[in-house]
Amino acid sequence: MEFAVICLCAEWCGTCREYRAGFEALADEFPEMRFHWVDIEDQADEMGDLDVENFPTVLIRRGGDVLFFGTMLPHHGVLKRMLETFAEQSLDESRRYARSAPERLLWQSDADLVGLAANG
Repeated sequence: MEFAVICLCAEWCGTCREYRAGFEALADEFPEMRFHWVDIEDQADEMGDLDVENFPTVLIRRGGDVLFFGTMLPHHGVLKRMLETFAEQSLDESRRYARSAPERLLWQSDADLVGLAANG
């Protein structure tokens, strides 16, 4: 699939437990995207050296480009609007977006982000 949407959470986190059902509902709403839930403790081997400071942390990738990596408000509407925006972009627009800011440019060369998205 062209898009990967990965949520990094922890089972012990109440916010994560509440967020998961809505995240899975978004997966049904966007069947053209691959959604993956990663428990950062149970699946620590997938995390590499990534630091997750708060929950939920979301990674969105289109093809080989990381479009977003960071903590989100635990409101599904925020993620839904972001996914709709990315889905409306052409592949070239997404590539330009992924390289349009210093932080985004660093994401493209972060082996742990790229590996997590590839495994997600």
